[in-house]
Amino acid sequence: MPMLAPYDRLALRLGRLAPALLPTLARAVFAAVLLQYFWSSAATKIGPGPLGFLMPSDAAYVQIFPRALEAAGYDSSQLGLFHWAVATAGTLAELLLPLLILIGLFTRLAAFAMIGFVLVQSLTDILGHGVGGEDLGRWFDAASGALVLDQRTLWAFLLATLALLGAGPVSLDRILARRRGAAFPQNP
Repeated sequence: MPMLAPYDRLALRLGRLAPALLPTLARAVFAAVLLQYFWSSAATKIGPGPLGFLMPSDAAYVQIFPRALEAAGYDSSQLGLFHWAVATAGTLAELLLPLLILIGLFTRLAAFAMIGFVLVQSLTDILGHGVGGEDLGRWFDAASGALVLDQRTLWAFLLATLALLGAGPVSLDRILARRRGAAFPQNP
């Protein structure tokens, strides 16, 4: 059909642009919308001093282990090595994974890890903090602003774009791939 030819040409051009444009835009959107969210959250978990990331604050345990901390009488020194290791790893993940995505280094791995982080964060909110009702939300309803199911599904989709397509042409991943002579799939 001749009248669809302009649409077909446009679709072809957009299809050629997508592998470079989508990951670049996804990283920009991540930086604009989520970077400060994760870094601000991590900052509340860091203890005092230059090695504070190895000494999680009480806020880290409140956020990550609300029920365990309550059972310990809100005395984080009563929690064990497991709790310390998870709080420390979670804090480091909240600092480092967004940085890797921002600069486009090991982007696919960082994005997959961030999807796992968001899943654990969401389960902690639901099971540990008792988030429910309108804050939990429901899929396939008229409301689109629920904090957990709606927003975090969009976060995961954004991160899945990076996990599947990589960082895009303006990234450290691309620079390192060129230096290694490695093929960089799906990006022109």
